[in-house]
Amino acid sequence: MTDSPADSRPTTPDTRPQTEIDRIAEQWVVTMAELDPSIATWIGIPGKLDEYEDLSPAGHGMYIDEAKKLLALLDSATEVDDVDWVTRTDLSSSIRLDIESSEAGLWMRDVNVIESPAQSIRTILDLMPTDTEQNWADIAGRLANLPMAIEGYIETLRLGIESGVTPAKRQVREVIDQARKHAAADGFFHGFTAGATLGGSGRLPDSLSADLGRGAVVSAAAYDALADFLTDELLPAAQERDGVGHEIYALQSRRFLGATIDLDETYEWGIEELARMVDEQESIAHEIKPGASVLEAIEILDADTSRKLHGAKALQGWMQQLSDKAVEELSRSHFDIPDPVKRLECMIAPTHEGGIYYTSPSDDFSRAGRMWWSVPEGVTEFDTWRETTTVYHEGVPGHHLQLGQAVYNRAKLNTWRRQLAGTSGHAEGWALYAERLMQDLGYLDDPGDRLGMLDGQRMRAARVVLDIGVHLGKPRLDGTGVWDWDYALDFMSRNVNMNEQFVRFEVNRYFGWPGQAPAYKVGQRIWEQIRDQYRAAEGDSFDIKEFHRKALDIGGVGLDTLRAALQKPAREH
Repeated sequence: MTDSPADSRPTTPDTRPQTEIDRIAEQWVVTMAELDPSIATWIGIPGKLDEYEDLSPAGHGMYIDEAKKLLALLDSATEVDDVDWVTRTDLSSSIRLDIESSEAGLWMRDVNVIESPAQSIRTILDLMPTDTEQNWADIAGRLANLPMAIEGYIETLRLGIESGVTPAKRQVREVIDQARKHAAADGFFHGFTAGATLGGSGRLPDSLSADLGRGAVVSAAAYDALADFLTDELLPAAQERDGVGHEIYALQSRRFLGATIDLDETYEWGIEELARMVDEQESIAHEIKPGASVLEAIEILDADTSRKLHGAKALQGWMQQLSDKAVEELSRSHFDIPDPVKRLECMIAPTHEGGIYYTSPSDDFSRAGRMWWSVPEGVTEFDTWRETTTVYHEGVPGHHLQLGQAVYNRAKLNTWRRQLAGTSGHAEGWALYAERLMQDLGYLDDPGDRLGMLDGQRMRAARVVLDIGVHLGKPRLDGTGVWDWDYALDFMSRNVNMNEQFVRFEVNRYFGWPGQAPAYKVGQRIWEQIRDQYRAAEGDSFDIKEFHRKALDIGGVGLDTLRAALQKPAREH
């Protein structure tokens, strides 16, 4: 690898004339925001911010009709440059996969513990601004419309029951519990609206407060109705089997990677990668204390008071300080970070479900990129050795640099490319790649922080094995049968050093969201392959900083598209 001189990137990218394919993609964003108003909230554009997507079969049908119209337009459009090639290739691939998934009936069985309408109907409220009366009026309107969204969702799931296309019982039971919590008098909706203030401190008009209160009541009741439906109708019809089988799994894997992989080869690679992570951890444990096992090293780190944080406020402050330092130092030496992207807000999420996630900045950067920590109830202590690498994963050079840079490139990339394109494999693969990069750059020289990074990498490798093993019905690693819940839970418990509550949630997630969890580690593998192929093509002129710039300037895409876009020589049109 060679070092490049400091780059003087302009304040804004050079403007690229809009093409026919850009116009098609821009119109598609408008269409999607019309069909699903939460998209307007997500990316910060005007829209029906007080409404929800029609989650009924009719609503799904409208989306598929529009998707087919889009494909026809893309197929007949003329490319003028490589940017157009990427847009058409990736958008067409994404839409064809949507149609294929629809034909497989996946939309009629969309119930899982982390990313299904049962969660997204509520979580979009986390992203809605709360600074003005209009912001709160939008929220009140969306709460008033929430029951219709739930009704449409139930109608779709009923069609699934009639068609014999249903989720696994395990997922339904977990979502019932989630829905009951939201429906409770002390659940999310009542707490959210009761604490409503203007600009964080000012009082809302009485009429608006009353609207919010009514919205909380009907929203909680809607989640209660959802829980009743899941209990009385869907659960009896749901499948006992957790695994989805090879055909559906291959489809989901393509969705989350934007690439086609050999699932059997990947399973064997996952086993080898997991063993490699264990070996690395054992080596670092000996650095912490000669002769120590990994568990003994963890005990030493957990007992180190200098590595402990007490309370969510302390966690938030530590996250922000570490993130700010990484942005400042890396922008001087290893990355070209545009000024708007240097702003990253570290947040404690209003929920308590245990997840850590990132949300992109709005299209105009009026809402900054945000790193969210959903702290489980009762958890008050945090170990910095475990979480240092998480800040790099979610922030810079991880998701925030990756996704923020795509938003910044508005003069080159259309809105779909900046805000809506991409896959878990691209995003999460880059974030794991970024963690390893921070080790290479010396930011994880502390053996505790490095052990924390490997703890995460080991977990991601274990997920490859577990996820494919469960859903493809692979033999257990101990040769005593095929993968099932008890074996998966024991396997995961032996490969992560987390509390039982976290491990159970994670395993439930893998069982209900096939193909997503492996996309992290497999995505990292593909990112590293792409970098190595690029290095081989460049020879002595290879510059890692230039590679990162070119790769991230493309924005979020499927990994097959990314690989082709970076191939040498460049395509001609």
